[in-house]
Amino acid sequence: MKAEESTLLEVKNLGAFIPTPEGEIKAVNNVSFSIRKGEIVALVGESGSGKSVSSLSIMGLNASAIQYRPESEISFQGENLLKLKETEMRKIRGNDIAMIFQDPMFSLNPVHPIGKQIAESIVLHRKVKYKEAAKIALELLNKVGIPDAKRRLNDYPHQLSGGMRQRVMIAIALACDPQLLIADEPTTALDVTIQAQVLNLLRDLREELQIAILLITHDLGVVAETADWVLVMYCGKIVEEGTVETIFESPLHPYTRGLMDSIPTLNGPSKEKLDTIPGIVPNPLELPEGCNFVKRCAYATDKCSLEAPKLRQHPLGAKVSCWNPLVKEGEMAFYATATSNS
Repeated sequence: MKAEESTLLEVKNLGAFIPTPEGEIKAVNNVSFSIRKGEIVALVGESGSGKSVSSLSIMGLNASAIQYRPESEISFQGENLLKLKETEMRKIRGNDIAMIFQDPMFSLNPVHPIGKQIAESIVLHRKVKYKEAAKIALELLNKVGIPDAKRRLNDYPHQLSGGMRQRVMIAIALACDPQLLIADEPTTALDVTIQAQVLNLLRDLREELQIAILLITHDLGVVAETADWVLVMYCGKIVEEGTVETIFESPLHPYTRGLMDSIPTLNGPSKEKLDTIPGIVPNPLELPEGCNFVKRCAYATDKCSLEAPKLRQHPLGAKVSCWNPLVKEGEMAFYATATSNS
């Protein structure tokens, strides 16, 4: 159980809807979760599941395109970010909460050296002179493992490799000592070796600085190596959540199990056909009645088509939103005993 006194961020009943001429898209629908100080929480799901909308809502970067439900709350250190004015949010954004975006080539300014870009962020938030900010920028480049950092201060983004650009983005995010770092697909388009280096860097920074990290990803390999807590999203809702050990050892939701089964294994047959989840993600304007996963689920019953399940604690450890959670054969006796005693 998460300790409330160490909670840094708490999202409650987040409903982020996008109005369109065809109707309302429920991009995030009644989502709740929390992040403790020094914890790495992974938000996992396919494209369109609501991961990025959730993270942008925390940063306050999509307010003009989103309508929030009245009951929505994003509490950071006890203050509801959804109630703040834009001028107040700017003091938090980049300062207390920072974000690493998916593609650093599009996030970095191509016409300014990277040292200047880091220093400008420091001058803006820390209110120091540029000369002092430049010294801090050099320290940050060394901290994130940029080789020959002093010379690299004057390099432009196009002169750096993809992995080095991502390290620069991490340096910019760390410039003002944030308490929460949101990493949106930080290893996308990087080769496996560089991907591992970036993940190791994030873990080291967590240990050294006790910074909390919200990791947005679709890569379960990244989750297994990095996260403490896992949130699995589908069609704007969290369908399963728990510790990384619980989710990977005993995935209960058919969607989570499908994601796991689609991962290739090193010890499987060389010509083994990968499992896939049948069907496609439903049109967000035409979500099914009941469970959103019902049309893709091999275990669906009539009840699944009529009534949406709620996220509930399961005896095996995780929370799951499913009428027919999957239990491994060896766990059946324990599950039956726990169910009968509950």
